[in-house]
Amino acid sequence: MTPVAWKFAGIGLALALLLGLGATGGAWLAANHYRPLLDAANDDLAKAKLARDNLEELAGEQGRKLGELVAAGEMRERSAAQAIAKAKEEAGADYAAANRLMQERTGGDPAEAAASIIDQELGL
Repeated sequence: MTPVAWKFAGIGLALALLLGLGATGGAWLAANHYRPLLDAANDDLAKAKLARDNLEELAGEQGRKLGELVAAGEMRERSAAQAIAKAKEEAGADYAAANRLMQERTGGDPAEAAASIIDQELGL
């Protein structure tokens, strides 16, 4: 090889060594600069995931409780409807008797008329 070729080879080798050192130094500087930021971001991510999981659990529990409340309300509604129907059925005879008393026409003193109608209704 000629001395000029050796010179270019040496310059190329030195240039490659400088580029390698520059890249290594740059990576080291970038790691030192971004590592604390990356660690903080990872901590924030872990906290956010924990909070999300907690919120998902609370939302699920809230949904279950809401379902239980709706079911209990529907059960109370059905029970109330049955009680109303039973009360109407049981009060039917009393309503009929009251209507008969009101429709009867009697003359004279209203107190005596009411007493006689009640006595008649009671079978006295």
